[in-house]
Amino acid sequence: MQPWITIDTASVPGGREPLRLMQRGSDFYINLGPELLMGSRMRGSEEALARLGCAPLAERAGSRILIGGLGMGFTLRAALDALPETAAVEVAEIVPAVVDWNRGPLAHLSGEAVSDPRVTVHLADVARVIGTARNRYDAILLDVDNGPAGLTRDGNDGLYGVAGLRAAWGALASGGRLAVWSAFPDRQFGGSLERIGFTVEEHKVRAQGRKGTSHVIWVAERSRRG
Repeated sequence: MQPWITIDTASVPGGREPLRLMQRGSDFYINLGPELLMGSRMRGSEEALARLGCAPLAERAGSRILIGGLGMGFTLRAALDALPETAAVEVAEIVPAVVDWNRGPLAHLSGEAVSDPRVTVHLADVARVIGTARNRYDAILLDVDNGPAGLTRDGNDGLYGVAGLRAAWGALASGGRLAVWSAFPDRQFGGSLERIGFTVEEHKVRAQGRKGTSHVIWVAERSRRG
């Protein structure tokens, strides 16, 4: 069996453990301390996040998307593939090394998605980007931490709490979509979205093939009357 190789490590602002970029053969993994966060073979649910969030925008000229969390670039790649050439995609990533990894050893996994001319990368907390926007985005795709139950940063609780969801509502254009990825089910989160005023659908998707781990994606649409 081929050995694990540590390619790089990076600290997470306000985080509890460092991130580690690992490789074994042709497979890549990002770990948080001893915990596996993501792997190059487990991309299905991250791609589904983009497809579900961007579904109404395939033929809408000039749409603007915000992606929170770059990861290995799978959500970004799927969003670019789903959107027209006139779209603008912003990515908020708080760990600079993750962006460097996507421009370096991980670039081939997403077809060098961060280099697409439609993409602007913000080295910033996505909650801060959302908080400064008003009716700006047609879709916001959140793949931050492990979902509403944060793992890497205590500060992520504010992103998925009432104040954070209200900020997302305000950052969306009328009829815009907030799509949220989670590693685990959360019985309360869908209700929180509905109380803000969103119309909510919950999807269970596989990380890999038909037998992989199940993840959850909430798609919350802002009413056009809101």
